[in-house]
Amino acid sequence: MVIKDFNTKINEQFGENFKQLNEAVGKILIWQEKYKNDMQIMIEQQSITTKNMSDAVIRYDEILSNTSKFTDTAENLSKIINALELQRNQLKDSLSSLADGLGKTAFPLLAITLTRDPILISIIGALTMLPWLLFAIPIGAIVDNVDRRLALATTNTFRMLIAALLSILIATDSITIFWLYLITFIVGICEVFADTTSQSLIPAIVENKRLEKANSRMEMTFTVFQDFIGAPIGGLLYATAIAAPFIANSLGFLVAAILCAAIPLPKVLVDQKRTVEKKGFIQDIKFGINYLFNHKQLRRIVITSTTIGFCWAFASSTMILYFVEDLGLNPKKFGFLLTFNGLVVLLGALMAPRTANAVGRGLTLAIAIFASSITILIQGLVPNIWWLLIPSAINAFWLPHWNILLMSTYQRMIPQELYGRIHGARRTLIWGMMPIASFLGGVVAKSDLRTPWLIGGTLATVVSLFSWKFIETLGDSAEAIHD
Repeated sequence: MVIKDFNTKINEQFGENFKQLNEAVGKILIWQEKYKNDMQIMIEQQSITTKNMSDAVIRYDEILSNTSKFTDTAENLSKIINALELQRNQLKDSLSSLADGLGKTAFPLLAITLTRDPILISIIGALTMLPWLLFAIPIGAIVDNVDRRLALATTNTFRMLIAALLSILIATDSITIFWLYLITFIVGICEVFADTTSQSLIPAIVENKRLEKANSRMEMTFTVFQDFIGAPIGGLLYATAIAAPFIANSLGFLVAAILCAAIPLPKVLVDQKRTVEKKGFIQDIKFGINYLFNHKQLRRIVITSTTIGFCWAFASSTMILYFVEDLGLNPKKFGFLLTFNGLVVLLGALMAPRTANAVGRGLTLAIAIFASSITILIQGLVPNIWWLLIPSAINAFWLPHWNILLMSTYQRMIPQELYGRIHGARRTLIWGMMPIASFLGGVVAKSDLRTPWLIGGTLATVVSLFSWKFIETLGDSAEAIHD
C-alpha cells in the first residue's frame, strides 16, 4: 500500500517531466537528422565550389598562356610593321639617291662648262656644305618635333621644284654661275633636312643589335642608286642634252615625295620620353649644343671627324679640275669613274658588318679612318687617272666601313628623342667646316691643283694615327649615353 502510493506520487510528479523530456529527445533526433542533411548539402556545395575553383585556376592558367601568346604575336606584328616601314623608307631613299646621283655627275660638269676658275668652282662645293654650318642645329630641333613623314615629303617636293627651275634656266640659256650658286645653296638646305630626318628614323624603327645591318643596307642603297646607276646615267644624259639629267632629277624627287606622303602611318615620330617639361625652340637648340659639348667621348669623336672632314673637303674642292686637267680624265667619263667607286663602296658597305664581327667594331673603325685618310695623300701623288683608281678604290672600300659603323655608334650613344638636335649639332661642326675648307682648297689650287691633296692628306693621316686608340676604344664600348 505504501509502495503503491509512492509510485502514484512519482507518476504524478515526474510523469509530465518524462513526457516533456521524451518530446525534447524526439525533437533533438529530428534536428540531428536535419543537421545531417544540411551538412551533406554543405559538403556537396563545398565540393562543387572546390571544383569550380580548380576550374578557375585552369582557366586562369589558360588566360596567362594566351596572354603570353598574344604578347608574342603583338611583338612579331610590331617587328613586321617596322620592317615594312623600313622598306618604305629604303624605297624612298632609293629614288632620292637616284635623283642625287643624276645631279652628282651633272652639277660638276655644268660648273666647268660655265667656268674653269678653281676659286669659282670651289665656291660651289662650299655652298653645298654651307647650310650644315648655318641650319643643321635648328633643322635638327625641327625634326625632333614634327611629323617626319611630312618633313621628308616637303623636302623632296622642294628639291623637285629646284631641279625643274634649273632645267628651265638651262633650256632657255639663262643659266649663269651665280644662278648655279643659288640653286646649290638651296639644294644644300634640302639635303640637311633629308639627311637629318632619314638618320633620325633608323634608331626609331630598328633594334640596336641590327643597326649595323640597317645602316649597311642604307649605305648600299645610296651607293647603288646614286653612284652605280644615277651617276653614269647622269653623265650620258648630260652628253645628250645639258638639261636632261636635271629634268630626270626633278622627276625622281617628285616620286620620292609622293612615296613619303603615301606612308600609311599617321605620323612617323619617335616617342618623346622626356622627363622634363617641353622646352621652346631656342631652348631645344641650346640643349642639343650643351649635350654634345658636355660629353667627353662624343665631343672628341666629333672634333676628330671634323678635322678629317675638313682635310677631305680641302683636298677635293677642285677635284673635277684636278682629274680633268692634271690626270687627263675625259669629262664624259667622269660618271663612269663615279660608278667604279660606287661599285667598290657597295662592296665595302656589304662587308662592314662582317668585318666588325670578325675583328671588332673599334679596330675596324680605326683601320677605316686611317685607310681613308692616307689615300687622300696618295691620290695627290699619282701620275695619271689609271693610277688614281688604286687609292680611289681603297678609299671607296674603307670609307663606308667608317660611315656605317660610326653612324651605328652614334645611334647607340644618342637617345632617340634627342637625336635630331645632337645630329644637327655635330653635323654643324663636321660638315659646316667643309665650306671653309673648300674655299681655302680652291685658293691653294689656284697655284697647283695637286697641293690641296698633299696638304689635306698629310694632315688627315696624322690625325687618324693620333686618334687610333681612342677610336678603337670608343667603337668597342659603344653604349647608350644617359649621363
